[in-house]
Amino acid sequence: MPGTDGTEAQRIVLGELPLPHLPELPARGPGADLVGRTAGLLVELPVELYAARWRVAGRPGRDLRRAHDLLERDLDQMTEQAGEFTGSFKIQAAGPFTMAANLELPIGGWMLRDPGAVRDLADSLADGLREHVAQVRRRLPRATVLLQLDEPSLPAVLAGHIATESGLGAYRPVEPATATGLLRTVVAAAGVPVVLHCCAPDVPLELVGSTGAAAVALDLARVTRLDPLGEVIDAGLGLFAGAAPGLPPSTGRAPSSAEIADRVRQVWDRLGFPRARLAEQVVVTPACGLAGATDEYARTLLTAVRDAGRRLSEE
Repeated sequence: MPGTDGTEAQRIVLGELPLPHLPELPARGPGADLVGRTAGLLVELPVELYAARWRVAGRPGRDLRRAHDLLERDLDQMTEQAGEFTGSFKIQAAGPFTMAANLELPIGGWMLRDPGAVRDLADSLADGLREHVAQVRRRLPRATVLLQLDEPSLPAVLAGHIATESGLGAYRPVEPATATGLLRTVVAAAGVPVVLHCCAPDVPLELVGSTGAAAVALDLARVTRLDPLGEVIDAGLGLFAGAAPGLPPSTGRAPSSAEIADRVRQVWDRLGFPRARLAEQVVVTPACGLAGATDEYARTLLTAVRDAGRRLSEE
């Protein structure tokens, strides 16, 4: 979400969305960003900022304390405003491969360069997410918790497109079997339904379907091949359909709820599934995060996405 006011952001998502979430506000600075926030969840793997990038540290320091403080503040606001909430509530964290592609080793280079370090990272993240989910469940005892794993770097990791620190080469691709195994470890540790989110092109849908995730979240505008998507949906995977841009289009106008619903409906019809399954298996969402949008656009878009979902569920 845009801005720096966690209280207001939590109020908006609770008031506007049938599936509210714990907002992330990267504009607050280091520790509130995707990598820093997730790094704060790691167990026995301290991190620090170095040259504006996160890296593994020898011991916990002020950068890690800041990440912990920001998250604790957000959890307190969540508890205050949503403590009696009885529906589904979503929390988010970066996945192991996005972390490995954005967290440096103490000796330099991304963690992705060392397969052993990546395994250790995945295990640490699994332990941290298990604790994080348990804490949220204690704070929201009447809610059903969902975990979203953000993996924007996953396609590039699998394709061997993550550049080395020099920029002159790229790290070797991670084998799909290795990626599946580590993602399964993290998904299983959470102990709640997991939505694997990737708004990059070429989402590895078959791999996602093998991780134990309950749903995949993607940008419909970047789906170029419908057959793989149809196969995982037919196998029972839920779809968080990113059907509206997270940044204002050239017109400056957010799409209407009717336009967003039409976008989802068109893709669903091309997949060939009956309309009755759409409301059961699809959640309508923005294509990706709204941190770069204005407050006004974010609120308008969330309202339109909510109403689009209602339109589709009433058909």
